[in-house]
Amino acid sequence: MLVAINIVATLSAAVIMWRADVLPPIMAVHAALMIVSWGCLLPLGGLVARYFKVMPAQPFPDVVDHPFWWNCHRALQYVGATLATVAVLVILRDVGGHVGTVHGVCGLVVMVFAWLQVLSPLLRGTKGGPTDSGAEAAIAATWRGDHYDMSLRRRVFETWHKTIGWGLLVLAQITIILGADLAGSPDWLCILLAISMMAIVLAILDSHIRGRWVDTHAALWGPAAWSGTRDDARSMSDR
Repeated sequence: MLVAINIVATLSAAVIMWRADVLPPIMAVHAALMIVSWGCLLPLGGLVARYFKVMPAQPFPDVVDHPFWWNCHRALQYVGATLATVAVLVILRDVGGHVGTVHGVCGLVVMVFAWLQVLSPLLRGTKGGPTDSGAEAAIAATWRGDHYDMSLRRRVFETWHKTIGWGLLVLAQITIILGADLAGSPDWLCILLAISMMAIVLAILDSHIRGRWVDTHAALWGPAAWSGTRDDARSMSDR
């Protein structure tokens, strides 16, 4: 329900703003694309990745490695980042590349780090595990991989990806608020944006309270494999 509220509020803000001629056409395109991407698609991508690695009807841990969260996360992030990039290019072309406001500076910072996020999986290393390509389920020695073993490379990647990702979502909401204020947005638009943001925050809190978070390693290979990997990492750090 909360996710649906976010989607409806976000799309309503984007569509009504365009139809009501609140802003000049180019600025309206920029704002609408940014609201849809950073107000809806990208936050939902983060929500899915954190709290839906295990689906409600999934008989976990008997069934692991559900593909929904991975496919949904990638699709939402790629589409969201693409729409946001188009929004940046449109407005930069309109203003001749000049950025002279706090909103503009924050927006550029967000987009630079957003594309670093998109590219960061190139550094995540190998997957590993009994179902990885080239692995044999009966031979544990063939399961080696950065993710399965939680190597230093993988731990650094996860710390960067998760910390920067959630940080960007917060900074993006602040940037949207700054943009709405800069444009002199009407009260109804501010109300819709507030509803959209609050719905996402409440959806995150609700998922957390319900205990929906499951570590990626455990979601892919089961709690036993996760516990064993953590014990191995702890013993190595104690040496």
